[in-house]
Amino acid sequence: MKLATWNVNSLNVRLPHVLDWLESHTVEEAIDVLVLQETKLTDDKFPAQAFIDKGYEVAYFGQKTYNGVAIISRHPMTGVQKNIPGFEDEMARVISAQVLGVQVIGAYFPNGQSPESDKFAYKMRWLEALTQWVKSLSEQPSPIALMGDYNITWDDLDVWDPVELAGTIHCTLEERAHFKNLIDLGLFDAFRQIHPEEKKFSWWDYREAAFRRNKGLRIDHILLSDSLKNDVLGCEIDKEPRKKERPSDHAPVWVKIKR
Repeated sequence: MKLATWNVNSLNVRLPHVLDWLESHTVEEAIDVLVLQETKLTDDKFPAQAFIDKGYEVAYFGQKTYNGVAIISRHPMTGVQKNIPGFEDEMARVISAQVLGVQVIGAYFPNGQSPESDKFAYKMRWLEALTQWVKSLSEQPSPIALMGDYNITWDDLDVWDPVELAGTIHCTLEERAHFKNLIDLGLFDAFRQIHPEEKKFSWWDYREAAFRRNKGLRIDHILLSDSLKNDVLGCEIDKEPRKKERPSDHAPVWVKIKR
């Protein structure tokens, strides 16, 4: 089973890239489930038919101009949930469903703007609510795949210049503490499981030739239940789509597990 996450930074613009990327995988290496973030489309504008025509099921939750999440699956989905239960939120940030016995959660974590801002306080509340929800899900028998744009780096390996960016948004101790809280629920970082010492990024600013200079961050993550730790066959960040014309500023991340 191959799972992937990708912040497409406007599906309206990046739809050809997404379809090309899905089609670039052979039958043996096909992406079974892809979660998208920042679709930036209201539900009535979501290009569901483009995926259905390729043999996928789709579930989506959007809003105009900002945010928006979706699940694209080659297999039936059940129990679709939108946003965090019990947490009032006007933003379309979370979508989840059961696929092949795995609780798939696609999430677009708040950016937070800066540690002194109201948006950072919202990020902290949102993370607390997410953690409580994932904790309740972890008590169920289905393994969890929590995938998305976390807008958080795990450690200095995830930062192009950890000295310059220490304490800035995505790299604060508070954000990383919340990340650890998720790990402590019985999850693990699939990329670090395969690449414990590799410094590789999933996001690069459009400015200052950041991609060419590899001035990036690893903020797109896949956390899996510990019960899947021995089943991980591979996990990679695919930089090829970032090289395309008019790309997203994020690269897709995928994991392959035995199922």
